[in-house]
Amino acid sequence: MKNFKTVAAGEIFSASYEVNKSKFFSHVMHVDSEEAARDFLLKIRKKFFDATHNCSAWIIGERGDKQKSNDDGEPGGTAGNPILEAIKKNELTNCAAVVTRYFGGIKLGAGGLIRAYSHTAALGIAAAKIVQMTTFKKISLTLEYNFLATVENFLRNKKIRVEKNDYADVVTIEILLEPEAVENFLVALNDLTAANFLHEDLGEILIPVEVAAD
Repeated sequence: MKNFKTVAAGEIFSASYEVNKSKFFSHVMHVDSEEAARDFLLKIRKKFFDATHNCSAWIIGERGDKQKSNDDGEPGGTAGNPILEAIKKNELTNCAAVVTRYFGGIKLGAGGLIRAYSHTAALGIAAAKIVQMTTFKKISLTLEYNFLATVENFLRNKKIRVEKNDYADVVTIEILLEPEAVENFLVALNDLTAANFLHEDLGEILIPVEVAAD
């Protein structure tokens, strides 16, 4: 799995900008497929059906290999591509952005349009919550109850993510660790419990970790 940056799922992030009486509205959303990106675009077009233009771009895939932009009637290369470049500049993928324009009666020219769409898209991205999709190993730990308090305290102190606990004849704890931390963790747990535990590698998953603002 490849780590990548994206916007947080489950929310549409918005911003607005006005220049020479033209009003621009940016909407940014996490998408996992081109179908989801098209659905998002249709949703924005439906909401802003009376707008002059609803221009869009998206990048999809862990490696950002699926990219598309649309000028929606603006002069070629003045809208969709600047939006796409704003997504690229922020090193995002699985991200779609739609910039809606209400024409104010004053033409902006090609350069003015490029700047306006680029700036509005950047404002929408700046308003978004950015997350790093980070690879974690899911590890299952099995231990006797007499070691439970010690291990739980250890996990808490090390701020290790716990997925779930299963309290049966023995305790099973599923935890998440970054791959490079697994070996040292198992060595430390081995010392802590005198090797009185079993572990199983349950594979890798991607977890969103919020990126601190600059």
